[in-house]
Amino acid sequence: MNHLSLIIKREYLNKVRNKSFIIMTFLSPLIMVGIFTLVAYLSQLNNDKVKFISVLDESGLFTDQFTDTPSLQFKLLSNTSLEEAKSASEENSDYGLLYIPKTATIDDLSKAITFYSEDSPSLIVMDDIEDAIEERTNTLKLREAGIDAQTIKDLRIRIDANLETFQGEETSKLGSGLKLAFGGAAGYLLFMFIIIYGNMIMRSVIEEKTSRIIEVIISSVKPIKLLLGKIFGTTLAGITQFLAWVILIGVLSAVVTSILGIDPSAVPSPQQEMIESGGMESVAQDVIMEIANLPLANLIVMFILFFIGGYLLYASLYAAIGAAVDSETDTQQFMLPILMPLILAVYVGFFTVIENPHGTVSQVFSYIPFTSPVVMLMRIPFGVPMWQQILSVVILFATFIGTVWFAAKIYRVGILMYGKKPSYKELIKWLKY
Repeated sequence: MNHLSLIIKREYLNKVRNKSFIIMTFLSPLIMVGIFTLVAYLSQLNNDKVKFISVLDESGLFTDQFTDTPSLQFKLLSNTSLEEAKSASEENSDYGLLYIPKTATIDDLSKAITFYSEDSPSLIVMDDIEDAIEERTNTLKLREAGIDAQTIKDLRIRIDANLETFQGEETSKLGSGLKLAFGGAAGYLLFMFIIIYGNMIMRSVIEEKTSRIIEVIISSVKPIKLLLGKIFGTTLAGITQFLAWVILIGVLSAVVTSILGIDPSAVPSPQQEMIESGGMESVAQDVIMEIANLPLANLIVMFILFFIGGYLLYASLYAAIGAAVDSETDTQQFMLPILMPLILAVYVGFFTVIENPHGTVSQVFSYIPFTSPVVMLMRIPFGVPMWQQILSVVILFATFIGTVWFAAKIYRVGILMYGKKPSYKELIKWLKY
């Protein structure tokens, strides 16, 4: 075990002292915050620009229908022809001209309205305009039929069904959305971590193999200890870099927010102006309540276990591939069998777990060790029995132990093989040595 700790320490220090590792540790948060800051700044500039729209209403039905907003201003035109209105709008560099002709019936009006602009208008702006016109025309249509529109509006009932389990536990659509967001974020984070740092382990093995350093190391260390040392050392380096990213992104975001007055994490949505502040406060309170109702302790513990188990499982396979080849270009033939379960897990998670988190497909894939880290993490927020979670974790770590033994067999032969591209048939032979 002393050799193992020395190898872990060596691998960790080699990684964190590497110039490219240090540069990317500090450069990646700068690039990420810079991109979000730029997007937020450009979005802010776009939202600060007031759009002026001229309205030529020959029908006289929509005089008071259009309401100005901070980013959208309407100018009502009168005593002018359509051609004159188009010319005036173009000369004034207006965002567009809304033309509402006079028609015999309201039904004819629905197909006669035209919006003129220099370029294609925003879909959000057009939706707002069409909604305003539609509301007015529906009111007029009901009045024409001798029906009081306000009475119809008052009689409408909005159904908001309460959600509750058979055991009496209350749930909600917002809560389901938060559960889905947590599960999706956890699964995707694990997926990216495996891809990034699994490749780092593989490249490390290839570099030591091609430089022949491995021949010296293997003379005094068992291959399985060397393999585990590389996996654990690189894992610790990856966690260190990840934590550094989280801290740096938080600090840089705070600096950008306080100094420049721009929040890089919040890009304004097109519907933001349509939501009243009271509604936003209500939604925020509901979100806080739903988060408080989540089994946070269970989620955090299982996230750590599945994250570690899933990463170690795939990291051992990446190390075995690195030992079997002489260059990174030779790894392509072995990468597909590793990536396919990961990709399948993501697809099952987003297309099956979302629809039915407790269905047969979701349950089966949450026990298969190569897909369970992603699928089970996405299922847990929806309420998975503890015995299923523990069983899945046990299977995952048992598979990791078996995979390490399998990878060590390939590792001890492959690290001393040079100048030949191994095939799957040869890998099977190495397992018998």
